[in-house]
Order: sequence, then structure tokens, then C-alpha cells
Amino acid sequence: MTAGVPGEAEGSTRLRLRSLIGESRLIVCPGVSDPFIARLVERAGFDMVFSSGAGIANWMLGLPDLGLATMGEILEATRRIAGAVHIPVLADIDTGYGGAINVFRTVQEFESAGAAGVQIEDQVNPKRCGHLARKEVVSLGEMIERLVAAAEARRDPAMVIVGRTDAVATHGLGEAIRRGQAFSEAGADVVFIEAPTTLDAVAAIPREIPSPLLFNVVEGGVTPEISHEDLQAMGYRIALHANAVMRVASAAARDALERLRSTGHPTLPEHPMLSWADRQAAAGLPEWESLEDRLTARTDELMTRMPPFTAPHAEAEA
Repeated sequence: MTAGVPGEAEGSTRLRLRSLIGESRLIVCPGVSDPFIARLVERAGFDMVFSSGAGIANWMLGLPDLGLATMGEILEATRRIAGAVHIPVLADIDTGYGGAINVFRTVQEFESAGAAGVQIEDQVNPKRCGHLARKEVVSLGEMIERLVAAAEARRDPAMVIVGRTDAVATHGLGEAIRRGQAFSEAGADVVFIEAPTTLDAVAAIPREIPSPLLFNVVEGGVTPEISHEDLQAMGYRIALHANAVMRVASAAARDALERLRSTGHPTLPEHPMLSWADRQAAAGLPEWESLEDRLTARTDELMTRMPPFTAPHAEAEA
């Protein structure tokens, strides 16, 4: 079945995500901010998708990633993304939106929304993009409390928790690694060390942290570029491209708008328009039409078996 039409149960996507992080191969995970692009990710054959808090803030709200998006806004976007695909959705829940009890409620809300996993970080609230300056992190104890609350909140034990630290920028690589090790002890299924600044640092992290590791690929960010092959050889488990698709789509939209304004035609050779048929297929039109046909056929079948209608006899007039 296709997204939007009843299909794979949420629990099976959580089991699938847990199975993926247990594999030895590198899992490439694109990030998205809306259901349509999530469907394109699924159709392209990727194993999982990330609902990006930064992407949702930028693309859906027109805001920078400075903690301006509310829990409700990120939750609703994630619910729509999870409802549109059958691959696991890893949800960005930033800092958990408050203290430990807020984290508890946040995790349960995102679990109810269909997320297969959540990523929670140790920045102060409100947070900032991991590749921006002026970041601050909470104490290790406060972050451990967030992770304990997240683990306790899970109703489905297969729900995956990713623990992220931004301490490289604030305290150095050594402290970030120490935190990553502690996150594993506190129940994080995957550890995410954000924004290491050198190739040596990228290589050192897997040597020190035995847990499955997520690496955030940010073109133009503070982390040096590194191939998927090298990430896998180093021991990383997930290569996250949190906002690459949004940035490519935004550049294409900007160029198409300029072309439309200047020439009256929006397409460029380097940015061909998605065909009408591909657009309808990506939106699930064939599956919805098939469902419509089945419902009509079932109704017609039932109607042929209905007894003929006989009007009641009118009572004789007095």
C-alpha cells in the first residue's frame, strides 16, 4: 500500500529501524520537512528518513533554526511525514522542549505521531543549529536526565533514541566523546557527536564510542567533507543528510522563479520540471484511484444483492 492508504503498522517501522542500526553497512538517511519530499525519498529506495527540525523551521515556517519552532509545529509536521511513508521516520525533537517531564511527554507525542525514533540533544533551550556559533550545552547530568526520561516514556520498546551532543564546539572533542559514552550508558541506542571540525576528530569518535554512531553531513558546515565509503570504514552506522534535499530544491525553486519572471518559462536544462505523471505517482494517485475503484466495486456488488424495494401499502381510508 502507499502512504495515506492504510498499510504498514508503526511498530514494524520501529523494528525495522532497530534492525537497520544493527547492520554493519552504512545507512544513508535524507532529511525532509514535508510529506511529499518524504514520499520521493521512499520512492528513491532509501531505508529511512529524518524529519528535520531545521528544515521544518526553514521550509514550513520561513524561520532560522534558532529554537523558534514550537513542539506542536514540529510534531504536526512529523505526523504528516510519518503518515506519508512506510519507511522508518527518525524525528528531530531538539532538546525535548523543556525539563525531564516535558521530554517524557514529547517522546510519547512523537511516538503517537508515528515516529520510529527520536533524536534529542544536550543544547540549552532554545537551541541553535549545530553548525552555527553561540551554542551552549547543559550539564551532563541534565542531559542524562533527558535521556532517562526519553527511555522511560517509550511505550514501544523498539522505539529508537538518538542522543546528540554539541559539546565539541563548547568544551572540545574530549568532553564530547565523554558525553557520548555516557549517553550509551543512559540508554541511547545511537550516539551523535555534532560538528567535529577535523578529519582526525571524525575518525577518533568511532574508536572511543562502541555504540552505533550517526554522522551529520552538512555541505558548507564546519565539518570537513567525507565520503560514505570512508564513514563506513571508520565505523559509522548512519550518514544523515539532514537538509541537503531542501537546499537543492530551494536553489532549483529560486532559479525557476527567476527564469519565470524574466522569460515566462520556469524550466532550466539543469532543473527539469517533474513530469505530470511522476508528480501524480509520487503523490500516490494510482493507489488512491485503485482504492476508489475497489470501494465502488464492493458497493455495486452489495447493491446487486439487495432485495427489491417494495413500497408499503397505503392504509385504506376510513
